Amino acid sequence: MEITIHASSLPHDDPEESLAFYRDILGFEVRMDVGKGKMRWITVGPAGQPGTSILLAPPAVDPGITDDERRTIAEMMAKGTYGWILLATRDLDATFERLQASGAEVVQEPIDQPYGVRDFAVRDPAGNLVRIQQVR
Repeated sequence: MEITIHASSLPHDDPEESLAFYRDILGFEVRMDVGKGKMRWITVGPAGQPGTSILLAPPAVDPGITDDERRTIAEMMAKGTYGWILLATRDLDATFERLQASGAEVVQEPIDQPYGVRDFAVRDPAGNLVRIQQVR
């Protein structure tokens, strides 16, 4: 049996800011853009990897979610503790410089971690933690 990762999901609260980050800064392709206003579901992914995508989705739109749960999700997004993703690049320093120059919120500059990887972390416009590791 072969199972692959087709898509993961991250919340967004401003689709235009999310597009600017994932498309314009990270260089991801827009695969699908459905909906209007803040109620947009946007699928992006790295060029040359059509089978792997990130779904940028409005949070807490499921009708089964309570108002208290919506408030909790909004609070967690504001703190940057609701969503996160781990990406990889061959040139960590150049990627970091590009993200830093874009004005992305830097959480951690490039560092050699004690568990054997070199990485850095930024937040996307919705507050999601984006960690990027060096491919070795």
